[in-house]
Amino acid sequence: MYNALTGMGGSGQVDGTVAANANVALLSATAATALLVVGPLFARVGPRVCLLLGGWTYPLYSGSLLCFNSTANGAFVIAAGAILGIGASCLWVSQGAIMTTYVPESQKGRAIAAFWIIFNLGGGVGSLASFGLNYHSKNQTVSDGTYIALMIIMAIGWILGILICPPSSVRVAQLQTTAESEKNWKKGAMLTFHTMCNWRVLCILPLFFSANVFYSYQQNVVNGETFNIRTRSLNGAFYWIAQMFGGLLMGLILDMPWFNRQTRARIAWVFVFVTGMAIWGGGYAFQKWSDKRMANGHKQDIDYTQGGISAGPILLYIFYGGYDAVWQSFCYWLMGAQSNSPAVAAILVGAYKSLQAAGGAMAWRINAQGKPAMTQFAMNWGLCMGALVVAIPSVLAVTLTNADNSEGRQDNEKPIEEDKA
Repeated sequence: MYNALTGMGGSGQVDGTVAANANVALLSATAATALLVVGPLFARVGPRVCLLLGGWTYPLYSGSLLCFNSTANGAFVIAAGAILGIGASCLWVSQGAIMTTYVPESQKGRAIAAFWIIFNLGGGVGSLASFGLNYHSKNQTVSDGTYIALMIIMAIGWILGILICPPSSVRVAQLQTTAESEKNWKKGAMLTFHTMCNWRVLCILPLFFSANVFYSYQQNVVNGETFNIRTRSLNGAFYWIAQMFGGLLMGLILDMPWFNRQTRARIAWVFVFVTGMAIWGGGYAFQKWSDKRMANGHKQDIDYTQGGISAGPILLYIFYGGYDAVWQSFCYWLMGAQSNSPAVAAILVGAYKSLQAAGGAMAWRINAQGKPAMTQFAMNWGLCMGALVVAIPSVLAVTLTNADNSEGRQDNEKPIEEDKA
């Protein structure tokens, strides 16, 4: 539902500056807490408590936007964004640890794909609901009913977190649980240090940093400045639905039974690089066209019914969504290829979310400052392709099984058993 909200461009407001600054606060808070605070916290209290600690902050943020519609209280939106950043750390660290360790090694690609389909089904449904609620809207701000509907669904999702199972209840032969005697802050800090100092991890950190830099450009520039409000909502649905297919495709590639894990890693890297160059290349053509339109005063004026002019930009936005899923699925799979321990996975996901948030905060701040769209585009393309190049050593070092990755394993963890699934 949060994706549906942000995917409308400016979180459904005419002026996206407040939403952009709220995102800066959100991502800065996530960057500050995900690795050093929530990662060790997860090792102590587990996924259920983390999810319950973080979930309530999502309806709070939607409520702040509802308030903004009536009071124009931008400070409340920004403060709610900062609180949501801490809550998002709890939610995403838990989610990532569950997704990458609660399944056998041979099924991690499928687990990522299943998550991505469910995750983006929410964004797609939420965007379609917004499209219906704002179909006859004559202004460029979404209705109060949109924010209220999203708040209700977010609250239900938060309550469902109570049903999450702890690692000790999961029956997977390869799962490496942490003994109760190892659950203390000192050992957690040492595990974090050893995990992050692994050179395989260091080489994929630029991938983490780049994983959110393109959202501000795609949502506020490509979608937010090009289309009217109902088309932005419809595009948001297409964007998240495309992510479902992108995650499914990447999951199939990463779990191909005909190749071993090392070969799958290399095939996946080539796929991410080639598709990235093709999609960003199409984005360059769009941005040159868009700059000319903006110079002539055309902004937020294209409706989806204008097929001759809307089809190309809508299709590009769909491909941007699909590529986001491809990118992040690849990142998660590389994290899952490091260890089968939920504690280690929580640290890696914490690092992922911290760096992802830092990159996103930088990009949203640049967007809020009104930097030229072509500058934002060039930054996104360059960071993404450069990060893939830096990650090559880690991709080439992927082992046949996590039993070969002895670095960073806790003393009480035994070598991984053969996959019995």
